Amino acid sequence: MAQHHKPKRGSLGYSPRKRARSIVPTIKAWPEDGQEVRLQGFAGYKAGMTHIFMLDYRPTSTTAGQEVFAPVTIVETPPMKIAAVRLYEKTPYGLKTKTEIWAEPDSIKELGSVMPLPKKRKEKEVDSYDEIRVLAYTEPWRMTGVPKKVPDLMEIRVGGGSVEDRYKYAMELLGKEVSIKDVFREGDMMDAIAVTKGKGFQGHVKRWGVKLLHHKNRKHRRMIGTLGPWLSWVRSSVPQAGQTGFHKRTEYNKRILKIGEDGSEITPAGGFPHYGVIRNEYIVVHGTLPGSVKRIIRMRHAVRYMKGVKVEKPEITYISTSSKQGV
Repeated sequence: MAQHHKPKRGSLGYSPRKRARSIVPTIKAWPEDGQEVRLQGFAGYKAGMTHIFMLDYRPTSTTAGQEVFAPVTIVETPPMKIAAVRLYEKTPYGLKTKTEIWAEPDSIKELGSVMPLPKKRKEKEVDSYDEIRVLAYTEPWRMTGVPKKVPDLMEIRVGGGSVEDRYKYAMELLGKEVSIKDVFREGDMMDAIAVTKGKGFQGHVKRWGVKLLHHKNRKHRRMIGTLGPWLSWVRSSVPQAGQTGFHKRTEYNKRILKIGEDGSEITPAGGFPHYGVIRNEYIVVHGTLPGSVKRIIRMRHAVRYMKGVKVEKPEITYISTSSKQGV
């Protein structure tokens, strides 16, 4: 008789499945690279999806070098502004903030709707530091697809080179705008961090994917058979109903196929559903990204990419701009 095999339903790696604390996700890990000094992250807003035809850049693929169909996600990436430089020092308890150097208040006045700004810039003498990061914020008022004016503030690491070079580079950017082209290039691999689409309170079956009970079961079917043994607490690994979606998730190793400036060459007829027309710089990412339309997408240089497939510039032969309105 064959051995009974019943794999556990649902991954416990994402537990607890509760709502994200903020719509702007935090990044806890950054790649360590010895390349040129530059920012290691950026942010944009998800516009929608379309499809393209391109020459397959993957050398181990069965269709390598041939023209293939590929679904892509479009992310609008207007410039970001650097508001402050934050210096860290390493301690036995992790990184500790040593000081912050803010830009002139007049150059970052848009940030006043998020937090109180210093009245004037203070020059600070810093003798030693181990980590350089910047406080950057988005400019959503440049877009028509995202109905918000309040900027999203986040922390981005400065990587590459020596610590002194990073500090000099960060101070040069203070109070200035940064483009997506200053961080990524066409063909780069990146990780996308975002909050997934929220689905509210859902039952056992939709939330965990457990099987329906037998049709002769009393009173219910879309539930689990037991919560556990008697005289014991209910373990956290037992599938139960609760919050579904609106979780912070990370998509690793996403290829940037194109970085463009003219939104008319990528916007479909009638605009992207629930978004509209792209009017700023944008990127075309191979595959899907987490989150709904208009959701902020944080991007960083890939931390797990080890295969070493270097792509200078993917060759795209066709980009679909047909209507996505379902007509």
